[in-house]
Amino acid sequence: MSSNQVLISQDEQAYMSLMRGLKELDLQGSYVPSDLVLIGDHAFPLAMNSQGQVLMAASLYGSGRIVVLGHEGYLTAFPALVENAVIWLRGDGSDNLCVGVHRNVCAVADNLQKSSFQVEVVGAFSDKLGVGVYVTDAYSVGSDPTDLVAFLKAGGGVLIAGQAWGWAADHPKENTLHQFDGNKVSGVAGIYFTERCGELENLPVYPQIPSSWMSVVLGKDFEDDLQFLLQGVSEFQVPCNLTASEVLVHGPLAFPIATTGDGRAFLAGGYYGQGRVIVATHEGFLGLESMAPFWQNAIHWLDEGRRGVVGVMVDPALNILSKSGLKCEKTDFRKDLSVFVCTAYISEHLEEIKNFVAEGGGLLIGGHAWWWAYTHAGQNPLTEFSGNKILNQMGLSLLGATIGGGSYKALVPSQAIKDSYHFRHLLYRFAAHVTAGEELSQHEERCLKRLGNDCNVYLQMEAHDSSHYRQVLATLTDVLKRSGLPQVSDSCPINSPKDHLLLAVGTQVYKVCPDPDALLPYLIKDNPMMPVVYNHRIKFDVNTADWEEWISTGLYLSPGMKTYIAIPPQIVNMDWKIQIGCQTDSLHHSEELKRPPSVHERFPVSSEMIQVWNLWGGLIYLVAPPKTQVKGLEVIVQMAVPAPYYKSGVTTAAEWSLLRTAPSPWAELEFENIILAIPSDAVRDLERPDELAALWDEIMRAIADLAAKPHKFPRKERFVTDVQISHGWMHAGYPIMAQKVSAAELVGVKKGKEMWGPIHELGHNQQRGCWEFPPHTTECTCNLWSVYVHEEVLGLHRAQAHGNMTAENRQCRAMNYVAECRKLESWDMWVALETYMQLQDRFGWDAFKKVFAAYHHMSDFPGDNKGKMNLYAETFSQTVGMDLTGFFKAWGWPIETATEQKLSQLPSWNDHPMTQYD
Repeated sequence: MSSNQVLISQDEQAYMSLMRGLKELDLQGSYVPSDLVLIGDHAFPLAMNSQGQVLMAASLYGSGRIVVLGHEGYLTAFPALVENAVIWLRGDGSDNLCVGVHRNVCAVADNLQKSSFQVEVVGAFSDKLGVGVYVTDAYSVGSDPTDLVAFLKAGGGVLIAGQAWGWAADHPKENTLHQFDGNKVSGVAGIYFTERCGELENLPVYPQIPSSWMSVVLGKDFEDDLQFLLQGVSEFQVPCNLTASEVLVHGPLAFPIATTGDGRAFLAGGYYGQGRVIVATHEGFLGLESMAPFWQNAIHWLDEGRRGVVGVMVDPALNILSKSGLKCEKTDFRKDLSVFVCTAYISEHLEEIKNFVAEGGGLLIGGHAWWWAYTHAGQNPLTEFSGNKILNQMGLSLLGATIGGGSYKALVPSQAIKDSYHFRHLLYRFAAHVTAGEELSQHEERCLKRLGNDCNVYLQMEAHDSSHYRQVLATLTDVLKRSGLPQVSDSCPINSPKDHLLLAVGTQVYKVCPDPDALLPYLIKDNPMMPVVYNHRIKFDVNTADWEEWISTGLYLSPGMKTYIAIPPQIVNMDWKIQIGCQTDSLHHSEELKRPPSVHERFPVSSEMIQVWNLWGGLIYLVAPPKTQVKGLEVIVQMAVPAPYYKSGVTTAAEWSLLRTAPSPWAELEFENIILAIPSDAVRDLERPDELAALWDEIMRAIADLAAKPHKFPRKERFVTDVQISHGWMHAGYPIMAQKVSAAELVGVKKGKEMWGPIHELGHNQQRGCWEFPPHTTECTCNLWSVYVHEEVLGLHRAQAHGNMTAENRQCRAMNYVAECRKLESWDMWVALETYMQLQDRFGWDAFKKVFAAYHHMSDFPGDNKGKMNLYAETFSQTVGMDLTGFFKAWGWPIETATEQKLSQLPSWNDHPMTQYD
């Protein structure tokens, strides 16, 4: 059983204890309850009406427990519930039978005295009572219930009941969340009485914690908060040298304060317990003079009129915040502060800081998570970044996504929710659209794709112990069951925001929902059973260089199919991973989708037996970390579908004749220096993979020859052909991604047949920054390999290999470049390639090989294009024994006098091709 399941069962167990023996709760009487708002990880509903309003709830705080009823009349209307509550509140294993009951609800005492409890009616709570449970209405806790909160935190049980709508009507200018007496106790544990009246119904008692998409709502409109915070602020000037994170605002009492034009938040705030929080998504914001008016508002909003001490850990913020009129001092965290200011990188006192805010403190926290995410690849910033360990429960999460500098208009408080983007509000509206057929506004439609990406990120928290997380997950699960998942394909692409959202969240919901097998038929409509092999053994040796490497298994998992993999102990917890799926391109930013935006999964190798799966299925790989050497290891895959998999020197002709018909829709051909992952249809008729291997081996050796490298690549190149890739027709990387139709080109390569595109991408993977001059040569020097391989291996002259390489086109480009005054900004791609082709025409390919070889022995390269171009001119000149500076200057290169002087002893290349244009 996973830890998540354990946490869920603890909540469910508490719910079952509280509702034991109850079949229904008839709330149709004269008692009009408050709608309760729940926040944090520990609060969960006990009674929820058909409108999604929570009328009874329970939570934990510190070592204690609390039950909150939405009307004090419920204390006598439901004696069995009250008795269950007192038993649960007493705590597991406690033998303290003493219950204190406030005299204003003394009728409870009569009911409890019939049980085994020792009941004492009191006028007020005191820590000297010695009780295990205290029962009160929400109006009798007093204006300073510090002792009662301390009792709860130390392990006591509190049963509190009441409604706040009457109080709110009498106090229209007061903040109900913080000023209503009952909330000064229950709010600390994440349950608030609100001014909203609950609808009266006869509610069945459900076997599990009640859930409804209608409960995914905001707990406040925040207009008054924004008016206070944005007074005198018309815009936010974010310096261009500050790269901030985006913050996901997901809690019912959290709200965006400042956003980009497209609604991404970089300042946000929220209520947590009896305190408040503001997050700035770069610590540099805290010291910005241009934001001083906002920070003065913010610090007073966090202080809530206490005029207490503001403790500041961030030096640049001290000067700005001191102008607020409040006492500010440099200090680490202290419990006696009114407001604490720190960075999101703080790693100490995390639990104490959360409790500080819950019990009424203000927190201003600044920092970004994008650098942490970049430097902690494979780790989850939502759960492992230290700042988020504080912020997540407060309904705010710093993301790896970035926000650049610029001028951003301040929100209009009265329109903030309607016109801006809020995760919970739009999720509620989308669920209403799918479930109840409600129409979405154009603004809401435009935001759906963003909502899908945010849901995807939010679900990665896997906070199954949080009622809110479970509520969002249940809502999305229900939406997917009602709407189904778009069955996207090459012949049936999708481009609507709704379909984008569904495809974005489908994968993640399937990964984290409690019963993925029950959800699978709603997600994958056509999922035929395929024959499998059992306990398949894969032996492997690994010697990786500076990069990770995928190790093919020749096996495939069907969509939703689960299998166990037995792992040798030598590689457990050594940064190895299991990957399902070869298509690693993300399509989240694509307008039209021909496949889901993300279709591969990775699992860390953290034990000797790992269960793996992928909603979309895929080939199975072991992913070896950089700088790893192992020999003679073996993994055993319990059950998987065999794939058409050919490996040079291993797979025999007889084996291939059977394997090429294997049922997997994906195939792999692994040769000496390259691996092709392609649809199986492309290899069904491939009878002689050994002949194809021989040609690819020749191609790859030629690529190594031109690069002046050993024939054996330190890591085999990989091609993956997919129905849709992130950009272009093909793009370089590991793997090189190509459109699906390119599979026939890769498998059908022959001498005398043009194959410019794939070699172009392989050339990209040979480029080195020390002799690259971006952006000019980015799409240029990779074509050196295209020309070389076509002429030296495939037997095609460059003019036959690509139409742009005819003599006429080459000459025309050079003439036009000269006519346009040899401006370097025009020297790119084909124009730039002509420079290198003229060098090749005169000095041959050997010169290039020697130049590349020379670079292998250099270090301390210039960082700018000018310096690198001079080094290249010098290196090529020294290699061929001729001063080429005149040639490069004729191409507009910024050749320095120092370079000319270095080469002045060499004979000049006076008859170079560019002289004809002088």
